[in-house]
Amino acid sequence: MPLDYDLADSLFRVKPGNTFRLADHDPAWAGDEDVAEKKRKERAAEILEESRAELAATQELLYAADTWSLLVIFQAMDAAGKDGAIKHVMSGVNPQGVEVTSFKHPSAEELDHTFLWRCMKRLPERGRIGIFNRSYYEEVLIVRVHPRLLEAQRIPGIEPCERTWQDRFDDINAFERHLARNGTKVVKFFLNISRGEQRKRFLDRIDEPEKHWKFSGSDVAERGHWDSYMQAYEAAIRETSTEHAPWYVIPADRKWVSRAAVAAVLAGTIRGLGLEWPAVDAAKREQIAAARKSLEAE
Repeated sequence: MPLDYDLADSLFRVKPGNTFRLADHDPAWAGDEDVAEKKRKERAAEILEESRAELAATQELLYAADTWSLLVIFQAMDAAGKDGAIKHVMSGVNPQGVEVTSFKHPSAEELDHTFLWRCMKRLPERGRIGIFNRSYYEEVLIVRVHPRLLEAQRIPGIEPCERTWQDRFDDINAFERHLARNGTKVVKFFLNISRGEQRKRFLDRIDEPEKHWKFSGSDVAERGHWDSYMQAYEAAIRETSTEHAPWYVIPADRKWVSRAAVAAVLAGTIRGLGLEWPAVDAAKREQIAAARKSLEAE
């Protein structure tokens, strides 16, 4: 599976427009089936390791250049592997330069603000990487599937109708355009797991005591809304995948595929920013030369 950034970009990036269909993306995709799975797994491991090494190096450049920040958004159904992808892909990165935020049910304070407010507070500063495990996209996903959640927001005159979701897509697009114009690169991943694979992973959590802490009865209950979630994800991705803030639909039935793909995309994304080390002027060079002379004279 020779999955470099260019191939990952062409396979998984959702081009802007109205032609996106989730059914066209196979959650079980695992590369060229003419190549033995063992070989594909080995290549995926190489890609993951190479991309992690590049991320570690370019993170320092991102920090030194202090011009761009990177916002990475993960969205998925339960058990799709968001936590594992974050852990394995970012394991070689300096933790001082990365902040992961997991968004849960909004608090009373958060409900008293616009739906973007709590995410705005967690945006990465220049030179840093911010990772959102779920995000403001929940407002057009779970809130769309469960419209009663909209009532808790107490927005005058709002109704769970197509106009409301389109308005939120417009707000999200404007917000992400604002971020891009001001030096925050946004990249968004939907980890695309099949219903059958989710069932298998839920059963694994039930059968293995050390995984019981991951299990929640609400996870199984949400499976009853699977089709509604797929429709909501399809609409959200179709309406908000743009050149400046693209969506990548990542096949997630095999974790070794999804982790390699995410790593390749992230490494390529930072590479594409065209970052350069800060220039050193003549005065600074003289200062460095004087410091060397002083130290060598000791």
